[in-house]
Amino acid sequence: MTQAVLEALALVERIMDFIKDYRVNGREKYREALRRMSAENGVSLVIDFDDLLSYDRVLADILVDAPSVFLESASKAIQQVMMVEDPEYAQKVKTFHARIRKLPESFHIKIRDIRARHLGKLIAVEGIVTKISPVKQELVEAVFRCKTCGHEEVVRQEEGSLVKPTQCPECSREGRKSQGFVLVAEKSRFVDVQKFVLQEKPEELPPGQLPRSIEVVVRDDLVDTVRPGDRVTVIGFLRVEEDKKFLKNAPPVYHPYMEANYVEVAAKETLDVEITPEDEKKILELSRREDLEELIVNSIAPSIYGYKEVKLAIALLLFGGVPKVYPDGIRVRGDIHILLVGDPGTAKSQLLRYVSFIAPRGIYTSGKGATAAGLTAAVVKEKSSGEFYLEAGALVLADGGVACIDEFDKMEARDRVSIHEAMEQQTVSIAKAGIVATLNARASILAAANPAFGRYLPNRNIAENIDLPVTILSRFDLIFILRDTPNREKDRELAQYVIDFHREAYPQELENLIPPQLLKKYIAYARKHIRPRLSEEAKAKIVDFYVSMRAKSEEPESPITITPRQLEALIRLSEAHARMHLRSVVTEKDAEVAIQLMEHFLRNVGIDIATKTVDIDTVMTGQPKSQREKIILILDIIKELVRSNNGNPVKVEDVVKEAQARGLDEAFVRKVLEKLYESGEIMMPRQGYIITTV
Repeated sequence: MTQAVLEALALVERIMDFIKDYRVNGREKYREALRRMSAENGVSLVIDFDDLLSYDRVLADILVDAPSVFLESASKAIQQVMMVEDPEYAQKVKTFHARIRKLPESFHIKIRDIRARHLGKLIAVEGIVTKISPVKQELVEAVFRCKTCGHEEVVRQEEGSLVKPTQCPECSREGRKSQGFVLVAEKSRFVDVQKFVLQEKPEELPPGQLPRSIEVVVRDDLVDTVRPGDRVTVIGFLRVEEDKKFLKNAPPVYHPYMEANYVEVAAKETLDVEITPEDEKKILELSRREDLEELIVNSIAPSIYGYKEVKLAIALLLFGGVPKVYPDGIRVRGDIHILLVGDPGTAKSQLLRYVSFIAPRGIYTSGKGATAAGLTAAVVKEKSSGEFYLEAGALVLADGGVACIDEFDKMEARDRVSIHEAMEQQTVSIAKAGIVATLNARASILAAANPAFGRYLPNRNIAENIDLPVTILSRFDLIFILRDTPNREKDRELAQYVIDFHREAYPQELENLIPPQLLKKYIAYARKHIRPRLSEEAKAKIVDFYVSMRAKSEEPESPITITPRQLEALIRLSEAHARMHLRSVVTEKDAEVAIQLMEHFLRNVGIDIATKTVDIDTVMTGQPKSQREKIILILDIIKELVRSNNGNPVKVEDVVKEAQARGLDEAFVRKVLEKLYESGEIMMPRQGYIITTV
């Protein structure tokens, strides 16, 4: 074996030669890195594997076969070179680390492919950080004091239990019996240690399989470099730990864990799609096509018939707007949120499934099976060690991508509240079991919900039709209603389209669509490289639309048609449309498309059914202006009757009669009284009698 031939001393000298002599374009790469390290108070020297391989192949072989031996020698080599470069700093820092990065592709192992043959070998593993433990201190070098004579003994600690000195040399020399030792913590040397769990990426998961995970141990300056939800590449070597859960009489069983040497956190913008130069060429060719928009819209869930506006909006959601940070530190999201409300059988779930597949980073979850902890983050207790871990949920794992939430209305109310912060601030805050943390959840949300009455009732407002609080409704940039209305011509076309798909006789248009993998790469490329800015023409177009819509609300009796929240949505949609065309400037055409989608939303959703006028309060507050005035009138009637009854409760029937006399419908009055009772604005001291609480 090569490491048997090269003794430890020779190995240290060989690594020292590499650190001192390796040059790139005449520059001493690692010597300069060491100087920077001492200036920045660092303890780790990052070495590129390619540099080591090109300089000395034997060194690279030792690193691969016996990484622990190599890294120990490298640590000593760095210490000795640092003694020359900066003796004072080398004295101050007891231990330096060599961190290896950029391993060849052949060393990258999938979590589910880790086997016994990888034990002790250097490997690279990619995945998502799901759980992370607090930072703890591990004893490396213990100083023990003799209780009898006070002599101090230094004992290097190995993994496992605490190693104490067996006898005191001073007491033995003088023939005394030692009364034992006590640990002197302040003189002992500790190192920071942290554990996290690395899980397979959702997009790499084989169908029908549960994600596998592996525990990673990081030490010293690697602690707290990752957070739950981060996508990381861990370079290290595999070790094993005895599994205590197995039966005592059975042969010992060990479970693997990774001793991390280097952790590389993937930038959020890179997403998880590899784009080759050929792909880039195809992407740029696509962007120059005249019919690009139609092509992308048709390529989104092509097996689903129609829904042109919905598919266009989903395409814009996939491309997304540009997040901004204002000079005062306020962050404005660039992600677009869309809600689909539809009758049963309108292909909502199919659309969501397709989007989670086509998005460069997509997570699909169902509302009924999702809890607040599962969507945001949770603190879990490890059974074996009793330690608390912070575990990331679906929205944190979808950071930088799209979270598709089906059956949104079936979620428990307390679980739904946790989404408020994730939708607007795009963070998830947690304070449980002594762990206080804020995680990023910069994801677009595409949600689907069924109407409260089974089918969408056109004679009722959106807030009545759907079992969702207005606080959540108002956070969606666009809401679409998918209604199943009989229409002889459309039904015939739909039936033929669906049956043709079942017969595998696909329509002609499907032949020139963008392949899903290329579309995925196109979206990832646009999100990474294109950050469009509004042009003066686009700005003028959006401002004119906003002002003209607001002008309709200037009359005292008019409802509010649009608010600044919709204005921000217009900007996001315009930027996403420019991104779709790989344009760095938002043009007037981009603004027009955004305005058309917004008008479609306002006409179909933000409308007061009673007066047939656009009233955004239908979405923002759940009550259009006309209805709000009637509710205030009913409350005034109750107050007047209570006042005339010397402050005592009044009969419900008297309130109904008085309201009818003022032109209100009896059914409406009884429904309002019920809602006022539920919200606590009126109370019923005894059956049939009511009184206001405010």
